[in-house]
Amino acid sequence: MKNLKKDFPIFKYNPSLVFLDSAASAQKPQVVIDSEIEFQSKYYANIHRGIYDLSAKSTSLYDEARKTVQKFINAKNFEEIIFTKNATESINLVATSLAKDYFQDADEIIISTLEHHANIVPWQLIQKFKKIKIKTISIDDDGNIDMDAYKALFTDKTKLVSISHVSNVLGNILPVKEIISYAKKKNVLTLVDGCQGVNSFKVDVQDLGTDFYVFSSHKLYGPTGIGVLYGKKEILDKIPPYQGGGDMISSVSFSKTEYNTLPYKFEAGTPPFVQAYGLKKAIDYLNDIGMENVYKHNQDLLNYAKKRLKEEFFDDIKIFGDVKNKVGIISFILKDKKSKIDMIHPHDIATLLDEENIAIRTGHHCAEPLMRRLKIPATCRISFGVYNDFEDIDKFIERLKNIQKFFRR
Repeated sequence: MKNLKKDFPIFKYNPSLVFLDSAASAQKPQVVIDSEIEFQSKYYANIHRGIYDLSAKSTSLYDEARKTVQKFINAKNFEEIIFTKNATESINLVATSLAKDYFQDADEIIISTLEHHANIVPWQLIQKFKKIKIKTISIDDDGNIDMDAYKALFTDKTKLVSISHVSNVLGNILPVKEIISYAKKKNVLTLVDGCQGVNSFKVDVQDLGTDFYVFSSHKLYGPTGIGVLYGKKEILDKIPPYQGGGDMISSVSFSKTEYNTLPYKFEAGTPPFVQAYGLKKAIDYLNDIGMENVYKHNQDLLNYAKKRLKEEFFDDIKIFGDVKNKVGIISFILKDKKSKIDMIHPHDIATLLDEENIAIRTGHHCAEPLMRRLKIPATCRISFGVYNDFEDIDKFIERLKNIQKFFRR
């Protein structure tokens, strides 16, 4: 794949930048940045119910964005795409709406040890008013799901399985299709957190068979402030709204409110329609590249980085989730046996890398239960975007070698 750095102005204004933190938030191509300026300069007016042409145009562009997302993940219906502010809100929407009527006391939810806090805390919050039980799927030391243990968690009280498509810490691609298939046999709903999947490979929600799929725009080279909830129409029709306000209603009186149809029932208030246009442009950009090319580029960088890290650091480096089926995310700790340092703290590594304008992520990555399972306080995490190249990896590794030498003094 050709070098795409030129498409991202961050590298024009920061030419020495080595950005290896796309799993946290991806940089934006110029076409996405320009799209928000274009919309607000040419088309801006509040959507829906406006009689005048500018409002109609703005509404039309918002609808086009929804159709673009629908096609991108192969949703069956336009109405199945709900715009939220991010994936976290999408999960909270599902959790809160299901808690109102669907979940009963003593019902059970299954999640995995790998989950981001955004797929843990919302379920804990609804425990405040519904006495549900949260069960966790165990993993091995490489982060692989134990499918037998997963199946053993099911009872007649199991109502939902909520699982990541890809671990945000390890990069492991989970066997979500198999996980969903088993849940369907048990008539259990499924939700997939696709934040690290939809930006790495082609996602087909109909092929997966999941009931819900969520992701954020900002990890997909799009704007912040907008996320996506996909939900099967027949399920979204049945569950109550998440929030009340304008646009999610068809009529209101002091005694009764009639809700709007999908998808608007779940989009109370003025939605992020400018950001939706930016998300559309981000998806158009990725479609022009081709998701198969995005995946291949991702894999090339992943394999090169793992090879070089192992060659340079041997037993001094521990890569977590070192499995075959993963995306361009590497979490590691660096030891130094010569200086008898058990582990060079990830924060120290990140600080010294930053002196050379190399950006990585360190900490628990919003996955504290996983850190406890791995028996570590934190890791260094590098993650790749379409703009990264082998030279970025080489610069990172050379600086990492110097950091190790620094701690040997």
